[in-house]
Formats: sequence, structure tokens, C-alpha cells
Amino acid sequence: MSRNATSSVSSPSVKTSSLLSFPIASACVCAAVLLLAGCQKQEVADKKLPVMVRTETVAMADYAPRTSLTGVIAARTLNNLSFRVGGRVAERLVDVGQHVDKGAVLARIDPQEQQSDLRSAQADLDAAQAQLTQSAAAFERQKTLLAQGFTTRRDYDAADQALKVAQGSVDAAQSAFANAQQNLSFTELKAGAPGVITARQVETGQVVQAAQTVFTVAEDGDRDAVFNVQETLVARTPPSPAVTITLLSDPQVRAKGTVREIAPAVDQTSGSIRVKIGIPDTPAGMPLGAAVIGSVSAKPTKAILLPWQALTSSAGKPAVWIVDPSTKAVAVTPVEVLAFNSGTVVIAGGLNEGQNVVTAGGQLLSPGQTVEISGAGQ
Repeated sequence: MSRNATSSVSSPSVKTSSLLSFPIASACVCAAVLLLAGCQKQEVADKKLPVMVRTETVAMADYAPRTSLTGVIAARTLNNLSFRVGGRVAERLVDVGQHVDKGAVLARIDPQEQQSDLRSAQADLDAAQAQLTQSAAAFERQKTLLAQGFTTRRDYDAADQALKVAQGSVDAAQSAFANAQQNLSFTELKAGAPGVITARQVETGQVVQAAQTVFTVAEDGDRDAVFNVQETLVARTPPSPAVTITLLSDPQVRAKGTVREIAPAVDQTSGSIRVKIGIPDTPAGMPLGAAVIGSVSAKPTKAILLPWQALTSSAGKPAVWIVDPSTKAVAVTPVEVLAFNSGTVVIAGGLNEGQNVVTAGGQLLSPGQTVEISGAGQ
């Protein structure tokens, strides 16, 4: 009985040992599989394909900064017209925006006062001429009598003096009559030169004083383009630059102009300087008040022009990706930006001619990464 008991005890102990060894073997197998998978991933990572980029070879070019501002077409000469005599405005014949010719009547004032003065001057002139006629006849009579010895030298001299006084009176009356005629003509306000009425300050029935502005006329002829320019921009602009004037509503209408006048002081309200650009032979398509664009180019300088996609950032400063032609590895190079234009960035420093700059695909790069070049840089 003891042998059977011993046999029955030893048998279960053998089974327990085999069951414990099975999980250990499975764990070892899983560990080996994971280790193998990790190695395969590392190999795949090591064999990762390079990023495809497009590059451009750095080349120096002439860069002329171009500045454009918006202004308006204005008359070169503005005339403020006024009556030379005062009175009540009886008639207004033109309005703002109307074109007038030289000598055209623009307005009239009531001429009753001037007509009365003219009649009075005419009467004075007639009286003076009658007195002159009488004095001339008396002088001739005294002259004849003196030659015959029937009068005295004193009477002759008196007649001569009376004649001269009468002649002076006639001259004064003629001058007064001419002034009265002129004053009557001043009741009509006429245009001194052909142009366009740009302002009107009176209405019919209003009483105006002499020299009070009634109309403002922009004379025909060459026009000016007027711009309000920042003070620093005026200081950087070369002397006597050539300015291209383009009509804002129709870019096909263009003209060349030159700086004619620069205001000597800065406007206190806008902080800008008024600049007038003379436009010889102003096109008919540029009427008064038309909005225009004035463009001027500065003196050309050497710079590098790159697409704006080439620009990146390194430590918060502008930079670009440079490709090593031998290893195809990329590196970040800080650059100095001169200006930003539409679609391009102007580089002033940091690059050398012949270097390859990444212009597309740079957002996927990291320092030292190998790339594959396509496009213009290949």
C-alpha cells in the first residue's frame, strides 16, 4: 500500500512542471518576434525615401524698388474770378463743371448804378467840350485883335489861360467818361482763359462786393497729378525721377510726368508732403479730379529674387534651405530680406551666387535631411 501511495503522489508533480514551462516558452517566442519586428522597422526607417523638392540657383540681378501711390488730376492754374465793381447779381450763366471759352460771359450784376454814372460823365464831357469851344473862339479873337493892335497883351493872355483851363476840363471829363464806360463793362464777368468751372460762390440776387470771388476756373492746358507722400519716402526718392501716371479706372491710359513742385512743409493733419507731378500733353482720358496711380522706380541695386515659398524661419529670423550639391543634404541659412513683392522676396544678403535654394517642399525638411531635386535645379 505504501508503494501505491508513493506512486500516486509522484505522478501529479511531473504534470505540474510541464504546465509551468509552457508559458515561459511562449513569452520567449513573443519577445523574439517583437525584437525582430523592431529591427525591421529600424531598417525601413533607415531606407526612407528622400523628400522631393524643387530648387533654384542663386543669381544676382538688378533690383529697382518701385513705389506706387494714388493721387488725383488737378489743374495747373486755378483762377478765382470776381467782379471789379459791387452790386446785385442779376444773372448767372454758367455752373460748376461747365467748360467756358475765353471772353465768355459768366455772370452779370445790375448795371443801373454804372449806367447812371456813365450818363453823368457824358454830360460833364459835353459841358467841358462846349466850354472849350467857347474858350477857343475867344482866344482866336484876341489873337487877331492883338495882331491888329486893338487889344492888350493882358486880355490876350487871359484868353489863352481860359483856353488851357477848358482843355484840361475836357481831358478830365473824357477820363471820367472812359472810367464810367469801363465800370459799366465790369458789370459783366468774363472768362480770361478757356477752362472748366470748378467752384461757384454766388447765386442770382445776391449782393457781391468788388473783388469777392464768384467763380473758380481751372484753365485748359497741361495738368498736374497731386499726391500726398510720406516724408521719409520723399527723402529716399532720387532727384527728378521719371514718374509713370496711370488712370485708375483704365490702366491703358498712361502718361509720363516729372516732379514740378514739392511742398516745403509737412501737412500737420496728415503728416505728409504734397507733391505735384507735371504731365505734359495730358491725355484727354485724364479729366480733372480723376484718380490716378503714380509709380516711380528707385536707383537699381544688386539683389537676389526668390519665390516667396523659399522663405522659412530660423530662430525667429528669415532663412532659406540650402542644398549641398554633393551630398544632397539640406541646411538652414539665415538671410537678410530687403523687400517683399507680389510673389517674390528680395534677398539683400546671406546667400552666394551658385547656391541651390529650395523653393518648393521646404515645409517637410529638417536639418541634414537628404532630398531629391526636381524641376529647374536638377
